[in-house]
Amino acid sequence: MLRTEQGRVKLVEVATGLENPWSLAFLPDGRMLVTERPGRLRVVTREGTVSPPLPGVPAVHARGQGGLLDVVLSPDFVQDRTLFLSFAQPTDGGARTAVARARLDLDAMRLEEVEVIFAQNESPGGNLHWGSRLVFDRAGNLFVTLGDRYHLRERAQWLQSDLGKVVRIRPDGRVPQDNPFVGRGDAGAHLWSYGHRNVQGAALHPLTGDLWAHEHGPQGGDELNKVLAGRNYGWPVITFGREYVIGTRIGEGTARSDVEPPLTQWTPSIAPSGMAFYTGEVFPQWKGNLFVGALKFQLVARLVLDGDRVIHEERIDIGQRVRDVRQGPDGHLWLLEESEGRILRLDPA
Repeated sequence: MLRTEQGRVKLVEVATGLENPWSLAFLPDGRMLVTERPGRLRVVTREGTVSPPLPGVPAVHARGQGGLLDVVLSPDFVQDRTLFLSFAQPTDGGARTAVARARLDLDAMRLEEVEVIFAQNESPGGNLHWGSRLVFDRAGNLFVTLGDRYHLRERAQWLQSDLGKVVRIRPDGRVPQDNPFVGRGDAGAHLWSYGHRNVQGAALHPLTGDLWAHEHGPQGGDELNKVLAGRNYGWPVITFGREYVIGTRIGEGTARSDVEPPLTQWTPSIAPSGMAFYTGEVFPQWKGNLFVGALKFQLVARLVLDGDRVIHEERIDIGQRVRDVRQGPDGHLWLLEESEGRILRLDPA
C-alpha cells in the first residue's frame, strides 16, 4: 500500500523476472510488449505470463546504458501490425541510436520485415546517453529523442550533428516537409529541436498535442520542457546542472533570451525516466496530472498542471528504480521497475 496526498493506492506486482526492462507498450487485446535492454522483446499477458524472447529483434550494443530501448505501436497497428523500436545500433566505429520498424506476427510470435528507418549520423565510442524515446504526433509523424553521448556534449548545439537532438520523421524515415529546418543548408532537415542532454521521457499533451519531454541533467538540472519546433533548449551552454567531479557550473548560466526555459527543473537530480499524462477514470483525482518516473530517488513524481505551469509536485515513494510509466487502456497506471525486473500496476485502495 502506498500513501499519497489523495489517499492510499495499492501497488500490485503483475509480472517479474525481466532483465533491465526499459519500455512498455499495450497491444489492443490488453497484452503488453516489454523491451529488455540486453536485446529481448517479450509479450506479457495481463495475468503476468511472460513469453520467450521474440525472434527478429535487431542486434544491439548492450553495454552501459545501451541496448534495446523504446517500443511503440503504429497509430494504425490494428490494420498494419507495425511497431517501432529504438536501440543502440553497433557500428564499425562505435554505436549510434537507431530506429527500426517491423511487423509483429502474434500467431508466430516473431518480428518480420524488420527495417532500420533512422540512424544518427555519428557513431562514437562510449556507452552513455542514447535518448531513445519514441512518440507519434497527431499527424502520424514520429518524434525520436537522441542523447548527446556524454563526452560529445558540445555537439548538442551543432545543427549538423544528430547528438543531443529531437528529430521528427515519417513512419518510413522520410522527412516531413513542415519540419523547422527543411531547406536550410546548415542543419539537418529531420531535426525538430536541439540543445538536449539525454531525453528519456516524452509524451504528447492530451489537450494541445504538443510534445513534452524531460531530460537528465548532470548533478541537478533535470528539465521538463515543452519541445517546440526549431527551439534551442540550451545544453551544455545554459543549464542548472553542475560538473560531476568538481561541482562547478557548466556553461554560461541558467537563462538566455534565445533558449527555451524549462517548465520545471529538479536539483538535485531525480534521474527521470518514462512519463505519462493521466487521462483515465480509475483515479479521477489525478486526471490531467503528469507522472514522471525516477531512477535515482526510486519514486514517481506527480505534477499538477495549470496550462503549461507546474503548480505542485508530489513524490510517491516506490522504493525501487522506476524505468517507465504508462497509462494502460484500462485507465490504470503501469510501471516498469528496473532493479527486480517487475511490471507493477497502481490500483485504488
